[in-house]
Amino acid sequence: MSIAIAGGIAGLRMRAAVAPDMAEALPVPPVPPRIASGKDYEDCLAMLAKDPLGAHGFAEAWEATGGGDGATHCYGLAEIALGNAESGAEILEKLGTESAAPAAARAMILGQAVQAWLMAGDAGHAYGAATLALMLAPDDPDLLIDRSVAAATAEHYADAIVDLDRALALDPRRPDALVYRAAAWRELDQLDRAAENVEAALTLDPDNPDALLERGIQRQRFGDLSGARADWERAMALAPDTPTSDLAEQNLALLDAGPEKP
Repeated sequence: MSIAIAGGIAGLRMRAAVAPDMAEALPVPPVPPRIASGKDYEDCLAMLAKDPLGAHGFAEAWEATGGGDGATHCYGLAEIALGNAESGAEILEKLGTESAAPAAARAMILGQAVQAWLMAGDAGHAYGAATLALMLAPDDPDLLIDRSVAAATAEHYADAIVDLDRALALDPRRPDALVYRAAAWRELDQLDRAAENVEAALTLDPDNPDALLERGIQRQRFGDLSGARADWERAMALAPDTPTSDLAEQNLALLDAGPEKP
């Protein structure tokens, strides 16, 4: 009996994987586009990484005195940074849907809601939020990748591949999209296609830990146990103390345990 190797497209997620520090998983938004402006907004966002509890209190008080979209945005991010991914996702999705801000800013907020829903383990809401975001920014590769992860988390791998095909047509030099597509093809038992995608990812980025994790899973499926071990050990060395490293370590432990006894 072959051993079961931990992994899959959800486990290969980079930007939305559940990390020890939620503030790192949802970083302070980039300058363009903005949902708001002003010193209070900048100060609140700057506080998120080092003092999420302080940012939460600041945003809550600011919102109570008419802080508007900026206060709501910072409050939602602070909720996520404090580990309350579901409530943060709800706040961000509502803001992205109801704000009068430009479409690009609303799409960005909805993209953050997608990532928060994934942290909360709610692939259905994540997929819905990503679809709303793509209505505002249909040619955004990041949003397409986000929705593909939501689809794959719900085991809708063919739908994930459709979005990844589109993302790669828009930006062919995306190793993350190639790795996710490789994982989706693997889940559909299309191992040749999976191998093509992971090798393309490693051609773009030879030291990509997620690509190495995925190739190791594929090598195990092909019976190349020494190759799988080498890939997982390298992934752990390149990305210590990350979800990728954790999965590689789990896979190595299963490999060392050997086949299950009948």
